Parts: sequence; C-alpha cells; structure tokens
Amino acid sequence: MAEGLYGKHAFLEDPWERSAPIPLDGLLERNRFNPVLTAFLALILGMISYLIIGNVAIVVLLLMAGVGLDALAQDLPRIMEEQTAVMLSANSLGLVLGMGVLALVLTRLHSRRVWAFLRVRTPDPISLALAVCGLFALIPAVQWIGNVNQAIPLPEFLRALEDMQMELIEKVLQGDLGILFSLTMIALTPALCEEVFFRGYVQRHFERGIGVAWGIVVTGLIFGLYHLRLTQVLPLSVLGVYLAYLTWRTGSLWIPIVVHFANNALGVATAEYIKGRPDLDIADLEQIPVPWYALVVGLLFFAGLMYALQQWSEILQTRRPVASTP
Repeated sequence: MAEGLYGKHAFLEDPWERSAPIPLDGLLERNRFNPVLTAFLALILGMISYLIIGNVAIVVLLLMAGVGLDALAQDLPRIMEEQTAVMLSANSLGLVLGMGVLALVLTRLHSRRVWAFLRVRTPDPISLALAVCGLFALIPAVQWIGNVNQAIPLPEFLRALEDMQMELIEKVLQGDLGILFSLTMIALTPALCEEVFFRGYVQRHFERGIGVAWGIVVTGLIFGLYHLRLTQVLPLSVLGVYLAYLTWRTGSLWIPIVVHFANNALGVATAEYIKGRPDLDIADLEQIPVPWYALVVGLLFFAGLMYALQQWSEILQTRRPVASTP
C-alpha cells in the first residue's frame, strides 16, 4: 500500500483496485488527520454509539412491547432476560447504526469512493473457499487458546462479571427464538457491521499509519478486547487477526464477512444442539480439552491452506492490472 498525489488530492494505492487509485479527498484527509489517531477516535466513538443506541433501543422496544415505565425502573435486568428477542433486536440496532452506518459516514470523510476504501469488492470463489476451510482448521487452536485464557486468574469481581455475561449468553442462545431469527441477529448482523467497522474502516487506517503487519495484529487484538470478555479475549483476538489477514490478503471485505458469519453460525448451531442435551451447557463446551494431535493436525492444515491462499492471491494480482496515476 502506498500514498501519493493524484491531481489535487492524495490517493491511496490498493493492489486489488482495477480503476483509478482511491482518492483521499475527504474533509479529514484535507485536514491531514493522523490515521492511527483517527482509528482510535473511531473506536471510542463506535463503542459509545453502540452502547447508547443499543440501550435506548432496548427501552423503546420494551415500551412498544407493552412493558410499563414502572416495571422498567424496578426490574429492568429481569425483564431483559425474559425479553431476549427484544434484547437481540436492540443489540442489532446498536451494531447497524453505531458501527456499520458510522463506518460508512466516517469513510466518506476520507474518500468519495467509499466502497473501494472499505475493500467492498466481489470475492474470488477459490479464495473464499480457502478462507472458510482455514477457519475450521483453526478451530482446535482457538479452542486450546481459549482453555489457556480460561485458566488465567482474574479478580473476583471480574470473574463474577464474566459469569453474569455467560449466563446471559446462554439464555439468549437457548431461547426459543427460531433458527432464522437467531442466525440473523447473532450471526449475520454482527458479521456485516463489525467487519465494515473493524476490517473495513479501522484496519485501513492502522495499515496506513503503522504498516500492514502491525495493522493486522493491532486490529485483531482490539477486536478481541472490544467484546469485553476477558476469559475469551485471546481466542477472539486470534480470530480477529485471522479476519484482518484475510481482508488484506484477498482484498475483499466480503471474505472476512462470510468467515465471521460462519463462525457465529457455528455457535448458533451448537446452541441448537445443546437444547436437546440437558447435560451440557455453553460454558462446558468452551472448556473442552483439545488433544495435542488435533491441535497439530489442525495447525498443519491451516498452514497449508494459508500457503495456498497466498499463492493463489499472488496469481490473481498478476492477472489484475493495478491502477496507475496519470
């Protein structure tokens, strides 16, 4: 990735871009905002927007569902546990408006070519297949890292907070919401909105400010921390780094979106399976031990798939003329 001058404006070179270089002609670019600072400010704004919109949406939707103000004031936590559909709908509104739409608005302040800046391009089918297979090959390592993360001691108040979050997640996943509703709210909406925000907007700025490698790593780590689950921050960060790498390697945001959706959909499918197994719960599955041979085989398959993806991406780039400046 490189930047330079294109006419009156700076431009952003992208090896996957077919047409002209991506112009950096927005308000923030004309005022030369630092990319790294911009990324961190966007993260803060995104978290605040998501929380405010989500919480307001919960109250509004509960009022629309017939819950009185007195009941909301006296016992909101219990009502939220019972109204899981409302909670998920409010969470989705927070994601759509507080992250997805926010990323689009912020991107327009950098370039008039919003979709190109965010890497929203038609995915290559072979790259997509390799990326999805890579996710499943990585699952044993993610599970093993999750077990390590669970073993890290936490202060009692943080452990209690984690237990409350886990209890709420279990109630949501095991609620009778319907598979289509669950997939839409738990798998599809987060995959779309979080990828546009993290891998589309935030990662692009980190790459510009600290280079591709560090941009991928930092974006992944922040993604793990952003979920506010300290007992899962390491596996979430590994997945975040993988999604960030896919974004850069394939040049298409649709590929991490599909992989993110597949990962979330697997969680929904697992929850559906657990409903018929009263002897199991989500917390038990998160702590299943991983045999060393499953870990080794998974990592070997993952390495092979990533090598194939690298080779195939380089072939695609040789076939795709890079946009040049006049």
